[in-house]
Amino acid sequence: MHRLLLVGTALLTVFVTTPTARQIPPYGGAAEYRADLGERRGRVLERLGPESVLVMWSAPTRVYSTDVDYEYRQDSNLLYLTGIEQPETVLVLVPGASTRRAWLFISAADPRRELWNGHLLTPAEATAASGIENVRTLDKLQPFIEGLLAASASEDTPAAEFGAWFDAVKQSKAKLAILDRVTGGARGGGPGAGGAMAPVAPEPGSRGAWAQGLQQKFTGVTAVSVPQILTTLRQLKTPYEQRVLRRSVEISAEAHVEGMREARPGRWEYEVEAAIEHWYLKNGALSWGYPSIVGSGPNATTLHYVSSTRQMKDGDLLLIDAAANFQGLTGDITRTYPVNGRFTREQRDIYELVLAAQDAGFAAVKRGGRAADVTAACRAVFAAGLLKLGLIAEATPGPIQNQQVSLWFPHGPTHGIGIDVHDPLGTFEPGAAFVIEPGLYIRPDTLENLPKTPENAALVEKLRPAVQKYQHIGVRIEDSYLFTENGVETLSAKAPKKIADLERIIGKGR
Repeated sequence: MHRLLLVGTALLTVFVTTPTARQIPPYGGAAEYRADLGERRGRVLERLGPESVLVMWSAPTRVYSTDVDYEYRQDSNLLYLTGIEQPETVLVLVPGASTRRAWLFISAADPRRELWNGHLLTPAEATAASGIENVRTLDKLQPFIEGLLAASASEDTPAAEFGAWFDAVKQSKAKLAILDRVTGGARGGGPGAGGAMAPVAPEPGSRGAWAQGLQQKFTGVTAVSVPQILTTLRQLKTPYEQRVLRRSVEISAEAHVEGMREARPGRWEYEVEAAIEHWYLKNGALSWGYPSIVGSGPNATTLHYVSSTRQMKDGDLLLIDAAANFQGLTGDITRTYPVNGRFTREQRDIYELVLAAQDAGFAAVKRGGRAADVTAACRAVFAAGLLKLGLIAEATPGPIQNQQVSLWFPHGPTHGIGIDVHDPLGTFEPGAAFVIEPGLYIRPDTLENLPKTPENAALVEKLRPAVQKYQHIGVRIEDSYLFTENGVETLSAKAPKKIADLERIIGKGR
């Protein structure tokens, strides 16, 4: 990628630095990784069927400021199927082909661009990384796609190879599949439409518009959106992914211990964050998996606090939600502890309740079960505990009690992990990777922000003493898990969470 800048009267071409290549060998070896990628593509090909062609694009680069881009992050689904981390990459899957079912299109060699940005993959290197033998430059993409949709034989699309697909086109059964929306949404029907929602045209220049344009040009083809194929497949991790995820979470758990050792009154949140992220890089994780949350004192009650600019004070709790991206996979871990190494009675009350909720959520994980089971278990523990602490007033289970629990527990307690920190999660089956992360955040403004009704005014008066007692205490405890044939494995076990263990480690660094 490059930009044009005017300097005085001269027009300069500035090539933006965007890292594109994997810097360390794949975990377990390149051959094992290639084999796993091939098996993943095979499952997608099977679900697509011979009458479909799937086209997938890399993520675009994103501008950070003027002529500087953000560090590049590949589209998760493309990474899942190819392992290719550079931009300007397109994958085409043709299940109806006899043998040449996977095609990769990449940028052509460009010596001047590579002077600024680094090496671009050659076709041979792209094959070595992905296991895809059919690699072409991007300028060949549109002719290849149009040749397929026209059922027109050529050097790249011989009839003997693509006969089944050509037959689907001629019978008007062919589908051009993408992961993006093919339509731009829907709008209400006009008079006499019975309230029906009519599709609208996709945004000009979008992939949906591209697919619809080809549908109009080639009458034997229908454009369709199939994101559910990848969503379903990514719910269960392959054996190779499980190995990489174990290592990824292990690095993250060890990093949390490094953060615990650095924490103490007078230090800054960013110092703890630096200790954690230093451990990532030292152990082969090339970045964080999501922006680190390092919030002390009142900052611990902000769910996605990312500034890390407060100086920690004696008596503060420190909430850290952080994990590494190792070889494209990330877990998710949160720990909360006092920066002086000793919990107060009030901090202990909230901490022990959150830990009990997590234990209940863990016990609710059964084969074939769902995230809703974990949520129900955590909320039941919170309802009983918050009532005892005076932070809710409704003793009878039901909508009113649920609303009161949500004052202090405003998020869900589980989600999938993997290529994305919020990866798809279906039922709990072997291969499912997920977190359990209950939390309580006692913010005084929660009561102030309730709608002004007589019922809420009465509730505020009942809860105010307990809120004043526990105000500014934010606690979240989160672990990463893997469901296996032998039960649930705690991937983040190296990060201590029992109070006695935490108090032995906090502040024991240099």
